[in-house]
Amino acid sequence: MESPPPVAVVAVPFPAQGHLNALLHLSLQLASRGLPVHYAAPPEHARQARARVHGWGGGDDALLRTVRFHELPIPAYASPPPAATPGGGGPAAFPSHLMPLWEAFTAGAPAPLASLLAALSATHRRVVVLYDLANAFAAEEAARLPNGEGYGLICTSLSTLLWWTDAGTSLLRELSVGCVPIHTYIPEEFMEYSRKRARSDQTIPSSAGVLTNTCVTLEGESIDFFAEQLAGAGKKLFNVGPLNPILLLDASSSSEEQKGSSNSDKERHECLRWLDEQPPASVLYVSFGSTTSLRGEQVTELAAALRDSEQRFIWVLRDADRGNIFTDDCGEDHRHAKLMSEFTEETGGRGMVVTGWAPQLEILAHGATAAFLSHCGWNSTIESMAHGKPILGWPMHSDQPLNAELVCKHLEAGVLVRAVEKQREEVIPRATIQEAIEKVMVSDEGRKIQQRAMAIGEAVRSSAAAGGASRKDLEDFVAHITR
Repeated sequence: MESPPPVAVVAVPFPAQGHLNALLHLSLQLASRGLPVHYAAPPEHARQARARVHGWGGGDDALLRTVRFHELPIPAYASPPPAATPGGGGPAAFPSHLMPLWEAFTAGAPAPLASLLAALSATHRRVVVLYDLANAFAAEEAARLPNGEGYGLICTSLSTLLWWTDAGTSLLRELSVGCVPIHTYIPEEFMEYSRKRARSDQTIPSSAGVLTNTCVTLEGESIDFFAEQLAGAGKKLFNVGPLNPILLLDASSSSEEQKGSSNSDKERHECLRWLDEQPPASVLYVSFGSTTSLRGEQVTELAAALRDSEQRFIWVLRDADRGNIFTDDCGEDHRHAKLMSEFTEETGGRGMVVTGWAPQLEILAHGATAAFLSHCGWNSTIESMAHGKPILGWPMHSDQPLNAELVCKHLEAGVLVRAVEKQREEVIPRATIQEAIEKVMVSDEGRKIQQRAMAIGEAVRSSAAAGGASRKDLEDFVAHITR
């Protein structure tokens, strides 16, 4: 009698761009090693993850086809436009407009996921469920299988979790990470959802182990602390970051060479062609991720700072994602059209404003890019560090203030646009923003910060390369689940 296939891997992301992206990158890492991988999400979010993934070279589409996508039907939900927020962070900057989606997801996804897992359990020797820490229901469904194992993926920095214990808090303070507990940057509405409906605190206790999108170069002390806690509970820890592929583009390479290293199956983005024409390490990349919409007055101040700093730049100016980015009225935002028209004329080709989705990995990997003005979401943070680009930290909510402190204070690979304790102030003025830009881009201190970031980038890339600690943890994880 023929034995069943050995293992099926099922990835269950939380429906927000950074979380969808992290688990899809992990899925592609595993699929590239020959494992059968299933990615289960609501229809529009499976589509969103596929549409936005990039960085896997000419094999993007081919590798995606090796992952089997499954739709998890959920109840209808409201998908309102995001509220524009001031430049300062805090609970008001949190994407509360996504709460109807998350409530529908938590209520509706468990049943179709249970059906999928049951079918795979009947035809495979082992079912390995990889789930976002926000998805306690996926951990519970994995535990119900007679041949199932569940592993939680931490999509934030690992250091974020340390604030929940006194010992962890003490360690972060020793690392010069300021007192920025995550719950002070999240509205009570989401905290209640996390506790009562999502039950996120049940995820790690229900798991067989934990994976992180980090590495020893960035969070070695936090990794040691967390590993000790998990070992006491009999759970394995695999630090496999960065999950995103490492790109090695160089401004001195020809456009055709870079195209071959980038997305040859898709039209190369115009901002990459523009970068090809810029001097090495001369461009500031500006992006606030997928969950922030800046108010008009803050956009005006940022535009003035970019103009007056006289630095080259790529600025991704778009509103935050809605719950369903494919609804009919979710076209790219043009509320800043008049300002941008004037701004483009004033800057005279010294920069580029992108109002749609931008290929961030390729931008950060490009030799012309010098630094990243960022909201400090963890995906953006680890991508920037992996490519040796210092960060101008402008955090908004959730784990972002802690990530900014980690990079700027502990790693000394960036500067804060404004001190974290002042982030909740309304609009950050142009002079403050310009000072941070000039400090990183043209000052002696900035050159030291850039050199520090480049050294960190080399170490992160070494960790992900053959023989490195992250590569070894990924190989150990594959060996463990296919044992």
